[in-house]
Amino acid sequence: MFTKASLRKLLFPLIVEQFLALGVGLADIMMIASTGEEAVSGVSLVDTIVILIIGIFTAMATGGAVVSSQYLGFGDQKKARIGANQLVLVCFVISSFFALISVGLNGSILQLIYGELQGTIMKNAKIYFYIIAASFPFLGGYNAGAAIFRAQGNSNITMIISFIMNVINFVGNYMLIFVLDMGVAGAAISSLVSRAVACISILYLARNEKLKIHIDRKFHLGFDYSMIKKILHIGIPNGLENSIFQFGKVIVARLITSFGVSAIAANGISGPIAAVQVIPGMAIGVGLITVVGQCIGAKKYKEARVLTFKLMKLCIIVESVLNILLIIFMKRILALCNLTGETAHTAFILTTIHSVFSMFLWPLSFCLPNALRASNDATFTMKVSIASMFMFRVAGSYIFGRYFGLGVIGVWISMMIDWAFRSSFFLYRLFKRKLVPKISLID
Repeated sequence: MFTKASLRKLLFPLIVEQFLALGVGLADIMMIASTGEEAVSGVSLVDTIVILIIGIFTAMATGGAVVSSQYLGFGDQKKARIGANQLVLVCFVISSFFALISVGLNGSILQLIYGELQGTIMKNAKIYFYIIAASFPFLGGYNAGAAIFRAQGNSNITMIISFIMNVINFVGNYMLIFVLDMGVAGAAISSLVSRAVACISILYLARNEKLKIHIDRKFHLGFDYSMIKKILHIGIPNGLENSIFQFGKVIVARLITSFGVSAIAANGISGPIAAVQVIPGMAIGVGLITVVGQCIGAKKYKEARVLTFKLMKLCIIVESVLNILLIIFMKRILALCNLTGETAHTAFILTTIHSVFSMFLWPLSFCLPNALRASNDATFTMKVSIASMFMFRVAGSYIFGRYFGLGVIGVWISMMIDWAFRSSFFLYRLFKRKLVPKISLID
């Protein structure tokens, strides 16, 4: 079903897109860092919460992508289109709900999670949170539209839109932060505008009736509960997994706030850099949903396994090359962030640890599970991820970070232990189940 040429056509734009997509957050952090560590600390704390919320409707998009790709592999384009329409509706409803909650309970949410922060950090966090929450519906719509294109193997469109979004965000950051001196508000506004443009653009293009999977021009607001149930079969476990995973990170982030401003800033800078370190894996993971999903829909289970092993091998090779280069140039990258000596040294240690383990353990921990999800095995990945998060990342952070006095470095060591645990379980599941689904979503 997938030749080498078709895999290259799918994966290359996804890798470029992931680099571009993460550029939005990275541009915010690096430009804000130039205005002071209190500003970057406030933005990084909000980003931890935002990632938790975004993970919910991103999971719904994953559920829709799995269902639509399986129907496409099965040869039922009509059902694939119904799934696409319902996906857009569900993502908009969920993302709009969280936008309203985030705006209405802005300060209460921040105080509940982080307690009492330094006045400047809390002020910056509130401003950034108010504005960035307004972008949630646009992100929900964009994720739904992107899932529609990816499910049919068309990743060029999402790559182009991601490029446009990054250009808008970068120019907006420069004008609002440096020219108009708007600080964190400027970073949030430019992100909001870029995400709005991306959402409107991708949903407009998804209405093209020449596409195998497209949104109906006369969009209906009615719910197709049978189709939504199928989307939620993947989306709910994946959403719970993402949400609880990010909630665990919020707990850890609160612990990090007790280590001081330098630790908060080092963690805030290292987070976006760590995201860059795993971009190939993220792209291949997204591609696995399309590849395995279509194979499962066509009931070609052996081909699904062969392609999974091929893409995982590719992932490890590319991750290794990227992270070796990043380790070599890491000090120069951090020098661009205008950090104090202590903060820069801590950030270097964190990013180096992350680079080393991203070569082998990250692909098995976060890329491989997408193959399992695409074969309707999302509940298993949810259980393993939740257990590993609390047993190792959360508990380990307190043990290594506070009890052994390693601070934020201990937190990141616990992260690596978490990766090792979940990797072993996902490999076991792959060899035991062989991607043969117990439950069919399309029969």
